[in-house]
Amino acid sequence: MRVKESGFVYSVRLERDRVPSFDAYPFSIPAIRSLDELELDPKITFFIGDNGAGKSTLVEAIAVCVGFNAEGGTRNFNFATRRSESRLVDYLRVARGPRRERRGYFLRAESYFNVATEIERLDADPSAGPRVIDGFGGVPLHEQSHGESFLALAKNKLAGEGLFILDEPEAALSPQRQLAMLAVLHAAISDGAQFIIATHSPILMAYPGALLYQVDATGLHPIAYEDTQHFQITRDFLTNRDSFLKHLLSRDEPEARPPARSRSRSRRRGPEG
Repeated sequence: MRVKESGFVYSVRLERDRVPSFDAYPFSIPAIRSLDELELDPKITFFIGDNGAGKSTLVEAIAVCVGFNAEGGTRNFNFATRRSESRLVDYLRVARGPRRERRGYFLRAESYFNVATEIERLDADPSAGPRVIDGFGGVPLHEQSHGESFLALAKNKLAGEGLFILDEPEAALSPQRQLAMLAVLHAAISDGAQFIIATHSPILMAYPGALLYQVDATGLHPIAYEDTQHFQITRDFLTNRDSFLKHLLSRDEPEARPPARSRSRSRRRGPEG
């Protein structure tokens, strides 16, 4: 067990004895079916895996468990464009430390548009107090490019001693802006923040010392950065682009992945920089 440093959430636990059936969604997802108690890093934890593996389902449930709106925002946001959160939240418990975060935000790429719209709705009422958008940099999020508004939100909200949960934050970010996001994460962590992130980005998950969990058909397990397919496929493509493309494009039914590599399931950490 890792020494419990300064994280706000130490672990999450599935109350397995209360689950009505592991044959029903979302408990039938292998990553959820195998879940017992999952330790989180006091600084930054990544959940990685293919679409449909359950990483966003788990991250959403953790966010709702600690008090965030299912569609994202700060804890002051309370709206629902369309209720879609799973039942997992009713059976998940979080272990907290004695210290409480001063700030928090749940950034969810797929419902980001809804959050931006809710901000405009709130600010349309002149009697509602200070403008909400001023806390996001002052420029309406809908009046910026997707990438600009994402980065503006990150710079204004992901800071200080806070608990921040991000679901695929790279969705609107170019590689250059993903590097800028890494700098935002590091500044916040240096000030005492804790991050829980679901991502496909080999750039973001390269954060030094991060705890990475692979979410796949076999369940959920720690993995070293260099053992992730995200790292291996990106490296192989960039170093052998011509042969990679020749292999893919010469097939009648191209495969998106090269032959599987051996993968360590040891509890190794990400790169230490």
